[in-house]
Amino acid sequence: MINKGEITNSNKTLKDVSQLKEVLWINPKNMKYEEAAKTINLDTSLIDDAERRLNKFAPLIEILFPETQKSHGIIESPLRGIDNMKQELISSYDTQISGKLLLKMDSHLAIAGSVKARGGIYEVLKYAETLALKNNILKEDDDYSIMAEKRFKDFFGQHKVQVGSTGNLGLSIGITSATLGFNVMVHMSSDAKQWKKDLLRSKGAQVLEYDGDFSKAVEEGRKMSDQDPMSYFVDDENSMNLFLGYAVAARRLKKQLDDMNITVNKDNPLFVYLPCGVGGAPGGITYGLKSIYKDDVHCFFVEPTHAPAMLIGMVTGLHNDISVQDLGIDGKTHADGLAVGRPSKLVGKMMDYLLGGVFTIEDYKLYDNMRMLKTSENIDIEPSACAGFEGVIKIEKSEAEKDYINKHQLKGKMKNATHIVWATGGSLVPEEINKEFLNTYL
Repeated sequence: MINKGEITNSNKTLKDVSQLKEVLWINPKNMKYEEAAKTINLDTSLIDDAERRLNKFAPLIEILFPETQKSHGIIESPLRGIDNMKQELISSYDTQISGKLLLKMDSHLAIAGSVKARGGIYEVLKYAETLALKNNILKEDDDYSIMAEKRFKDFFGQHKVQVGSTGNLGLSIGITSATLGFNVMVHMSSDAKQWKKDLLRSKGAQVLEYDGDFSKAVEEGRKMSDQDPMSYFVDDENSMNLFLGYAVAARRLKKQLDDMNITVNKDNPLFVYLPCGVGGAPGGITYGLKSIYKDDVHCFFVEPTHAPAMLIGMVTGLHNDISVQDLGIDGKTHADGLAVGRPSKLVGKMMDYLLGGVFTIEDYKLYDNMRMLKTSENIDIEPSACAGFEGVIKIEKSEAEKDYINKHQLKGKMKNATHIVWATGGSLVPEEINKEFLNTYL
């Protein structure tokens, strides 16, 4: 039994968190990459294998999803400088932002319009490949575009894919699975947006709704899938395939930075701010980036004050054995994609020695930052995707961050820093809903 009073009274960060205050927690376990990597039983060659598999599927993706024709079936998002937004943030929040500010626009990824397109689509494709190879209707040296043929769709139609989601992973899994021919069931929590449920149903997915939060949807989906031998469950809390699909983003980002002539080294640090729900996507991206840039990249998660699941798990060391509800926090937030009460079992422990820290943000700022991005850069993303701006605002403003900068010998180097805010979703938001978001004031 978790004793809320005992936990919060012994730790100021958790006391503030339980009172729904914004906090910045600097990870005291953060260590040099080479040492941290020894604590993680994961071969980075698995990321290369995931990238090769995605490249192999590119001809099929191009056929099934014509919107990817321009990129020849490669699902990737733009990396864009946002100088006007930088000036707006400095002015509005009376802060300092040294160096470059970029937006990684996973909000505009093809097919699913969110960061979940990376891991979700990868996991479904890998499962389809495994089934087809096992049943001898595909050979590894085949051109995978043959999987667009009707015989494959008929074959996949004998199988089921299920997933629990607050929204964006459900879109990714649902759209991809249904297009390949699978029967797909998406188990969604009560805080998932109605338009996401409607979109899934229009694509042929079955949507089941639950009164509880994300963990309840995952639990019920897993239980139902386990009872069906022809069903495959995509487990957002524990999936290594999702994690590897997200990690591929780092390889692609490096190429984009190189193409922009942006150097990353000890004198030119890279800071990345990632909205965090259960932790799979930001965790995979962080691991991928660390495997490339090692100690020269500094990754931070950002969570809503009402759903700081990863923060609580990491601060207490209990990871998925504690939930926000254990500290009396309701888990209810306007950032539906981040409305998670319990963090990933897989990712939390992997981040123990890699993550720089966690910021929390109040919901009203999500809408403020969304409006600011729209007016300054004419870019639309959904509210939860705006969480990362909190890191940029406070990275050089708070005493805790100054301690981080000193510890990592970054003093005097911040003027050469590159800051990347990871925009995690938004391009599929219907126009009328987007207008509602822009006119929401909390």
